[in-house]
Amino acid sequence: MGKQESARKSFKRALIKLSGEALAGDLRFGLDPNVLNYIASEVAAVHKAGIEAAIVVGGGNFIRGETFSAEGGIDRSVADQMGMLGTLMNSLGLQSAIEKQGIEVRVQSAIGVSAVAEPFIRRRAIRHMQKGRMVVFAAGTGNPFFSTDTAAVLRALEIEADVLVKATKVDGVYDSDPKKNPSAKRYSTLTYDTAIQNRLKVMDQTSFTMAQDHQLPLIVLDFHKPGALLDALTGGETGTLVGGNPE
Repeated sequence: MGKQESARKSFKRALIKLSGEALAGDLRFGLDPNVLNYIASEVAAVHKAGIEAAIVVGGGNFIRGETFSAEGGIDRSVADQMGMLGTLMNSLGLQSAIEKQGIEVRVQSAIGVSAVAEPFIRRRAIRHMQKGRMVVFAAGTGNPFFSTDTAAVLRALEIEADVLVKATKVDGVYDSDPKKNPSAKRYSTLTYDTAIQNRLKVMDQTSFTMAQDHQLPLIVLDFHKPGALLDALTGGETGTLVGGNPE
């Protein structure tokens, strides 16, 4: 299941991918203030540990472009643009919640919304982090037909992040569906080749291929477990590390 010696290490700069659905909590739609504050405290702990961090958040708690287009008969490009606006609302909510933790935050958007967010500028984003600020990237890639998973990989590469963290509801990648198979085993570390050969679904194909091509380490973890994010980024065994060791 992959080499485990020296595979885990501390990271200096991380891109954290959050799903929009996670921000809704039990409400299933919109933003749950309690969940928002919990997320803010978890990412604040990472920042206070000296790790430079940026966030990409989805918009599924408001609208999922592909699903809405199929069910509502709306053009896919338009539905995806509506989804981008959903990510912007989530990003502004995160900005406010994290700043209550005493950390400066900048929202950078891939689409023009100058009244509420900066445009995405790579050098500026890196400079913000170097100055001790967190950055939240909104509106995905700014293009329809691309998921926010793809946006997360793209932004991670652009800001030269050491690792991409995919915060989910499961505590890693398993060899089979743990909900259907009680004997399913979790990988601690995993190579990209093994994930492909065993057809393990980590993220959508476009984003996964991009991460593999650039050998971007990826950690999949359960964000609902307090302290999991900080542990994973400081050398702990939390979650599954994909692509973090040589083939």
